[in-house]
Amino acid sequence: MISIKHTEGVAFIELNAPPVNALGLKMRQALSSAIHGLDADEQVKAIVLCSALPLFCGGADIVEFRTGAVWDKPDLPNLCVTIETSKKPIIAAIAGPAMGGALEIALACDYRVATPDAVMGLPEIKLGLLPGAGGTQRLPRIAGLEAATKMILSGDPVKGEYALSCGLVDALLENNQDFRAHVLGFATRVSHEGDPKRSCADMTVTHPDPKGYLTGFRDQIAHTSKNLVAPERCLVSIEAACEMPLAEGLAQEKAGFAELLDTPQSRAGRHLFFAERECTKVPGVTRADQPRSISSVAVIGAGTMGRGIAIAFLQAGYPFTLLETTQGALEQGLEKVREHFQRAAQKGRLSADRAEAIVSNATGTLSYGDLAEADLIIEAAFESMNVKRQIFEALGQHAKPGAILASNTSTLDLDEIAAVTSRPEDVIGLHFFSPANVMRLLEVVRGAKTAPDVIATAITVAKKIRKLPVTVGVCYGFVGNRMLEPYFREGSRLLLEGATPKQVDDVLENFGMAMGIHAMADLAGVDVGARVRQERRSEIAHDPTYQAVQDRLFELGRLGQKTGRGSYVYEGRTRVEDPEIVQISAHLADLHGVKRREIDDQEIFERCLFPLINEGFLILEEGIATRPGDCDLIWVNGYGFPNWRGGPMHYADEIGLSQILERMNHYRQSLGAYGEMWFTPAPLLEELATSGVTLTAYFDAKKEKS
Repeated sequence: MISIKHTEGVAFIELNAPPVNALGLKMRQALSSAIHGLDADEQVKAIVLCSALPLFCGGADIVEFRTGAVWDKPDLPNLCVTIETSKKPIIAAIAGPAMGGALEIALACDYRVATPDAVMGLPEIKLGLLPGAGGTQRLPRIAGLEAATKMILSGDPVKGEYALSCGLVDALLENNQDFRAHVLGFATRVSHEGDPKRSCADMTVTHPDPKGYLTGFRDQIAHTSKNLVAPERCLVSIEAACEMPLAEGLAQEKAGFAELLDTPQSRAGRHLFFAERECTKVPGVTRADQPRSISSVAVIGAGTMGRGIAIAFLQAGYPFTLLETTQGALEQGLEKVREHFQRAAQKGRLSADRAEAIVSNATGTLSYGDLAEADLIIEAAFESMNVKRQIFEALGQHAKPGAILASNTSTLDLDEIAAVTSRPEDVIGLHFFSPANVMRLLEVVRGAKTAPDVIATAITVAKKIRKLPVTVGVCYGFVGNRMLEPYFREGSRLLLEGATPKQVDDVLENFGMAMGIHAMADLAGVDVGARVRQERRSEIAHDPTYQAVQDRLFELGRLGQKTGRGSYVYEGRTRVEDPEIVQISAHLADLHGVKRREIDDQEIFERCLFPLINEGFLILEEGIATRPGDCDLIWVNGYGFPNWRGGPMHYADEIGLSQILERMNHYRQSLGAYGEMWFTPAPLLEELATSGVTLTAYFDAKKEKS
């Protein structure tokens, strides 16, 4: 776990606990014992804390937050005090990432040296927490109030050069084979100084107007931190660093950490953290299923989605071929890709030479024959089964053996698409979210015959292009769009019954959704949903009111933002209520015999959110999603569900499954025939709500059994 090596009066404590040197109880005990032992060794003049791994340390063992072992002695705050009060000067030698608790133990050291590419950060706020082992107290004293506040409140890491400029590190040492020798030289120089010890207890936060700065910072983040509790608690703790002695500030910080640890927002953050760890563990895919080599990629379709996919792969260094049916569409697509990288260069995000080099990796073609050497081919064409079948028939003839054939379909049956090829084992769904070069989520759709190594390849490639891959099964809409269907269905039906688009959207946005459902439909394009409904008209024909308002908007050419009118009227990107929507809704309600009435916000909330959650239960029952966290990751990263609520399935556990069941049954009865049609609770929801078992506990038990 650790080893101690002595060189010329300097003791190197080397962390070696793969994969990330997590600061769990055993590591804390080992470090505390080592420091006490070296303090008593008169031959030791200085101590270096370093790592045998490619990273310094990944920070606290977050699993302990579940078990309560985070407080077992020595806890991390105690370890930091042990480091700070050591009789010998301690130098943290940081190569690679030093995140969270790792940076906090480094802050407790007397000196910090790092490589230029070292990465240091305090990401606790992203888990709904504050740095609880001295981060809010020592960082402002060492790096200054402004740098510390920005690091703590963003949770984003900084690199070596910035760390040196703000005083976070004392020296940058080249990351080469002589790194250890450079550190030894630094430690030797320090140990020969008259008074080599430096403690934050002797430092104060130097700033001309701490209160004024923090007040301004509060105002600056007011919009982005709305509904969040951790940002204000972090600022209160940073204020304490400006006003209190270190010991008092540390006590307040520790209390703040304990307080936040028990909040729903922190539970949500930790749930999503663990969900990301789990989501790449796919049943039936083992380490023996080695990913296929992907050296070149092709995309079919140069529309918005195809271009976004192209940009994502080009940014990751993949040579890329774009296929279209006409020369004009192809040239326009390639030009849009080129413009993207030129704009990035103009904004200083990359050099002009780098932008040109990336663009030079993109080629275009009108011939399937030119895709013969591609290792991965992604179809991003019109959402029509006939169109996609034609494309995959052609790919079956022209793609080389072993090439992965992927569809970006968002709703269609992947198995039907795969069936037109002679190699369904090579077919997979890669459902990107628009804009594909920006959105983090990637639904990896596993067909009935998709080979395990194809899934392994998709996950590997997704990580290389900086996507979050969540593997799902085949059904209408997979996970994300299938859960969207009842959410949008109710949002639209409520307009017939008397609500307005703004009322519905205000309720959802006040809950924390990034965008209300009607605004989201306008952004995506009213025609997009209309065409999907055309593909599945027989499945929804039993409800003549189904998306009646949206269908009428489509008929009227009110396609959303792109036409300036949809559920709203648009002045630029600003949405404005349109009284005409009320008239349209009232006319359709009269046509379909729907009684209009006043609808309160609570009903809007429950009728939109609870059927969405209920659909998630059905998806889990059917095995379309492997675990609740997969549904949550998809909705947080793809649909704007507030991450501080942990996703819809986690939120269901938080408010209680019995409440959701009761309200589903309420609307099933109160809405008459419509309620019977759409508000039947999922059997799994009924089972768990009746037995008092949470969804998390149910799936944890299933995991243990397997």
